[in-house]
Parts: sequence; structure tokens; C-alpha cells
Amino acid sequence: MSSFEHTWTVRFSDTDPFGIAHYPRIVDTVHETADIFMQEIDFPFWEISIEHGFGLPLVKMDFEFERPMEAGDDIVISVVPSLGTRSLRFDYVARKDGEVAFTGYETRVCASKDDVSSRDIPDDLRAAIEPYTES
Repeated sequence: MSSFEHTWTVRFSDTDPFGIAHYPRIVDTVHETADIFMQEIDFPFWEISIEHGFGLPLVKMDFEFERPMEAGDDIVISVVPSLGTRSLRFDYVARKDGEVAFTGYETRVCASKDDVSSRDIPDDLRAAIEPYTES
């Protein structure tokens, strides 16, 4: 398994009045990490519905915060996907100076573009994701 990593530098605009990274910006950054991962494996979210006829809508997310992140901090976010038959889960661990800042996950379902019903994850997407999953 080889997890995918993305480094987020917390900007002043990402913080609340106390100078701590504000949770909506953290959620945005997690989505950005998933976007970059999907682009890296040649399945960008913005193209899969047009080119492949399905989407991966978000159905659940949850996070636990362990330490504050402040403007100027470099946060390394790793993502490890897990594949179900019709769903995909991204598990995240974010580290600040090697210490866990937050953990979390999001679950997405594979849905047909035509009728928005769930469908099996296509074999080519499964093959692209498998190198990043835990064995």
C-alpha cells in the first residue's frame, strides 16, 4: 500500500478570530485532497460523470480534531481509500510536525448519471485505486 499525500499550508484566511484553522476550511482542504488524488489516478471528479457516466457523491463524513492548526502550519494529509462493491471510503490522517492534528473519513457512493441509482464501481476505477488501498 502506498498512501497518497498532500501538503496544506494553513493561510491566514483559513483561520478564525483566534488564529486557529476554521473547520469549514479544513473540510474544503479534505475535499481538495480527494480532488487531487482522483486527478492523480486519471479520474478527476469533474470528468467522470461526462466521460464515464457515473459520479461519486458524498454520503457521509466524520472528523476528530486532536490539536489546533494555525496560519503558517504545513499540514501533511494522507489519504487511504477503501473499496466496497458500490462505495468508496477515503480515510484521512493529517499531521502537523509529525503529530496527528485530525483524522477522519468520507464515504462516497458510485451512482449512475442517468438515474442516480447506485451501481458497482467500474473495473478501471477500481484498478486505479487499488494500489493505494491497504492490503
